[in-house]
Amino acid sequence: MTADSENEKHDAIDYEIENAQDPRRTAALTKSVLFKMDTRTNVGNAKILGLEADLGISDEQYSQGLAVFYATYIACELPSNLVLKKVSPRIWLPSLTVAWGIITMCLGFVRSFGSFAAVRALLGVAEGGLFPGIVLYLSSVYTRGELALRLGLFYAAASLSGAFGGLLARGLSAIGPRGGLEGWRWIFIVEGLLTVVSGLIAFAGLPNNVANAWFLSTEERDFAAQRLANDSGGRFNPAREAEELFKWSEVKRGIFNVQIWLTSTAYFALLSGVYSFGLFLPTIVNDLKITTNANKVQLWTVIPYAVATPTTSPFDPITHTPTPSYDVSPCIANPGVSPVLVAFVSDRIKLRGAPMLAMLPISIAGYATIAHVQSPSVRFGMTCLMAMGMYSSVPCVLVWNANNSAGHFKRATTSALQLAVANCGGFVATFIYPSKDGPVYLKGHSVVLGLLCYAWFAVLANLLYCAKMNRDKKDGKYAQFTGSGDDRDPEFDMIL
Repeated sequence: MTADSENEKHDAIDYEIENAQDPRRTAALTKSVLFKMDTRTNVGNAKILGLEADLGISDEQYSQGLAVFYATYIACELPSNLVLKKVSPRIWLPSLTVAWGIITMCLGFVRSFGSFAAVRALLGVAEGGLFPGIVLYLSSVYTRGELALRLGLFYAAASLSGAFGGLLARGLSAIGPRGGLEGWRWIFIVEGLLTVVSGLIAFAGLPNNVANAWFLSTEERDFAAQRLANDSGGRFNPAREAEELFKWSEVKRGIFNVQIWLTSTAYFALLSGVYSFGLFLPTIVNDLKITTNANKVQLWTVIPYAVATPTTSPFDPITHTPTPSYDVSPCIANPGVSPVLVAFVSDRIKLRGAPMLAMLPISIAGYATIAHVQSPSVRFGMTCLMAMGMYSSVPCVLVWNANNSAGHFKRATTSALQLAVANCGGFVATFIYPSKDGPVYLKGHSVVLGLLCYAWFAVLANLLYCAKMNRDKKDGKYAQFTGSGDDRDPEFDMIL
């Protein structure tokens, strides 16, 4: 162990002893630091409204455009994460957000399949680096027992944005045609503009790390850095990772890792369902004939993303008149809340595999049912079960990899690689729900059902593998890595 490392260790111990004498002060500082960090780090509807018809593209071309997007998205994830540290999160993440918003606005002006595919490709470049960068960034500012909840909040925001997006799409579609632009074009223009504004705000408020967070006092910055260093079970001093130099050996160590392939393929299975759910929910609802009006379909797609109360007399969401033929009472799940609740429990018990093993069967039951029933109301209700199990599992599988990877560049590699593999689910989602299979979509639902069953077994295998690693470390099989400061250290406990 170097002299600097020894000094860091003594400083951490001294700080811990000093604050142990005043637990109320420690609790107050923890609450203050988390509140301030939280407030600064949480940074297909157009299809049914006429996009395909106005551009003169077929279902197959629409799917090809999405495939181009996923290809560029996946290709940019790892390179983006590897340069994040060099450019700095404060510059890189907001820049990607602004670029994403500008390119989204450009989708409102495309006139052909060629321009549609080209803009979608550029969108994949901007968006591809953003999410893995956010995961990597959050893993550097929160302890291992706090990360799932933060990613759960992030996913809840994404889920609620599905509800908000449906409502916004309904409102924006009413704008057009204005200024020579159809209603679906205004969806992209306005939503892109909102994204640009969000990115500009992030430039001012996002810190590179807790040590230089301008909104924390000097005492809070010192406390925040030390609480990361003292995190039980193997969280090492972030100052050491800040000084870490790039090594290809760390990239290799990230790629040739059993955990990354188990979690990434499980995540792939999940995203195959999540992406198909988000891309084709409006089409599925439309084919259920709940309403023949495309604008009303937008509002019905809100229900699986938001709180739905059991009712025996549902009302049309626009006219507020009874619709007795379609009882939506089965739809009682809330995918916007379930990721947060499951992530909160996961953090409290410091387990990742067990919550997923409990939640995935909910989605499995939903897919198994929706593919083999004829009742429109039952199938619509099953979309809520499908969403609840999948959305609530995502934060756990995503944070599991970050929790068990130490060393900045290894974690940068595994975070990006996990998402690159998982986002290949977008290719699956794009092609397994052709319009000709509606309204039952037996093939698509069956494919996702099989993938979710695989995900359950992959999660179980990873849990058992992590447990074996912890046993091996206790048995001295990793003694040669003592003091290495990464996840091979015997003192680094793998979270199960």
